[in-house]
Formats: sequence, C-alpha cells, structure tokens
Amino acid sequence: MKASFYLRLLLLPLFALGLTISAALAQPGGGGPIPGGPTPVPVDAGVSVLLASGIGYGVRRLYMHHKSKSA
Repeated sequence: MKASFYLRLLLLPLFALGLTISAALAQPGGGGPIPGGPTPVPVDAGVSVLLASGIGYGVRRLYMHHKSKSA
C-alpha cells in the first residue's frame, strides 16, 4: 500500500513536468502577438470533449441524486 502511494507521489510530478515540457516545445514560431492585430486563440476538439464530459458528469450526478432519493 505504501509503496504504491510513494510511487504515485514520485511519478505524478515527473509526468506533469513531461507534459509541460512537451507543450512548451510544441509552440511554433517565436515572439508574442502582433501589435494592433487580433490575438489568435486555438479552439479545437479539446473544448468539445471538455464540454461533453461536463454534461455527462452533470447527468450522472442528477441520476445518482434521483436514485438515492427513490430508494
């Protein structure tokens, strides 16, 4: 039990650091936004997945709440 806890405690920051480094290296070009121009904001499928998972979580919570009231 303790070994798996310490393993997770060690691996979680390493995993987060790896994700941060890979995301930082994936940024194209250099410099900041162009003065006076619109700042591009990437909106892609990630927003759709986040929205769908939030709706699914809400529906599940309502179902579980309704189920506990009925029993």
